[in-house]
Amino acid sequence: MSILSQLFYVIFFPGMLFLLFYSFFVEWFDRKLYARMQNRVGPPIFQPFADFIKLLSKEDIIPKKAKKMFFNSIPIISFAAVMTAFLYIPIYSSQSPLGFQGDILLILYLTALPTLLLFLAGWYSGNLFSAVGAYRELSQFFVYEVAFFLVILGPVILVDSWSISDIIRYQQNNLWMFLLEPIGLIVALICLEAKLERVPFDIPKAETEIVGGTYAEYSGKKLALLRLTTNISMVVGASLISALFLGGPIVLINIQSFPLVIRNIIGLIVFFLKTLFIIFILSIIRTAFARIRIDQMTTFGWKWLGLLSLLQIGILIIMKTLLVF
Repeated sequence: MSILSQLFYVIFFPGMLFLLFYSFFVEWFDRKLYARMQNRVGPPIFQPFADFIKLLSKEDIIPKKAKKMFFNSIPIISFAAVMTAFLYIPIYSSQSPLGFQGDILLILYLTALPTLLLFLAGWYSGNLFSAVGAYRELSQFFVYEVAFFLVILGPVILVDSWSISDIIRYQQNNLWMFLLEPIGLIVALICLEAKLERVPFDIPKAETEIVGGTYAEYSGKKLALLRLTTNISMVVGASLISALFLGGPIVLINIQSFPLVIRNIIGLIVFFLKTLFIIFILSIIRTAFARIRIDQMTTFGWKWLGLLSLLQIGILIIMKTLLVF
């Protein structure tokens, strides 16, 4: 892959610009579904972009008690982390040009980084509500992240590879992972809802309790960047689950005889459909439940998510031992 091709891949497609526009669309899609399921009209399609531009024009305030270095750098680092993670996920074919053996570990690290940074953001904001949000951020992180890592380990064990591309190719030649790991898919979706801090797991923000938590002191450009990071994290999380459990951009029919351009276009359309389906499931969860307390979250996570993820791994090990895949 030439340097110019790499630059095009990183900056234009499926890099920064593509991800920015798709994240705005995904936010609109989620808000529209949420509204329609509550019998409301919902926002117009340009509303997420308009909200982003409006925040960019607002005054950027830094609290006197805040640690300026952390306060200013955390939104930028979080944004860069999730943007980078997306580059390693195949979206139109089974192979990502930047993929390598072990890219799953890198993606998991990069997607976990924003939560840890949000803890620091709340802790160093110099605000009591932000500090409470930071505590909740970290408490929730250790609950869902363990279960999420364990269910991601399932496809890795089955395929004997830490490469997303290898797992997608395995599904292309065999069965989609969700047929072998239905429990894993369910746990992954719940954990993604928690990673994104959406209802019922919006405990670290909880506007009606701690006025935004870790976001309480952020405004203007920094708040716009943090919200955009959340939208991009939704796209990255949905793309990762789609790749590991739903076959990513592959289809059930054989299209190898088609020209490469046509195959890539079909793969991209399939990527859109699968990721939007995952967002649809997340929207249903968001609509159907109310916020829970942090103690309820930890109890639910350790009692159910952790045990179910371990159960799924145990089933996979037995299947791998007794059957040939």
